[in-house]
Amino acid sequence: QVQLVESGGGLVQPGGSLRLSCAASGSIFSIAVMGWYRQAPGKQRERVATITSSGTTFYSDAVKERFTISRDKNTVYLQMNGLKPEDTAVYYCKAVTANTYWGQGTQVTVSS
Repeated sequence: QVQLVESGGGLVQPGGSLRLSCAASGSIFSIAVMGWYRQAPGKQRERVATITSSGTTFYSDAVKERFTISRDKNTVYLQMNGLKPEDTAVYYCKAVTANTYWGQGTQVTVSS
């Protein structure tokens, strides 16, 4: 079992920055991939960025060059720069072992 706790969401103006954190506990040694997904109102959940246990990263085209994912022991971070209104969504942390685990989500709102 893996438990995920996210933090760092909030309201920010366009062009601003936020850093999301996701702390994993439980069977963290078995986590192969951690990542961030987001879901905007009326839209499907989409992959934003992921990082494997060996450090391989993936970014969606929508966030490439603006967001950076990193991992330190049992915590994964998402540094978000140059935020746009279209980045507004609930952001979810995901961990993959033999099973898939999700955090509770954190709201990110980009608005002036």
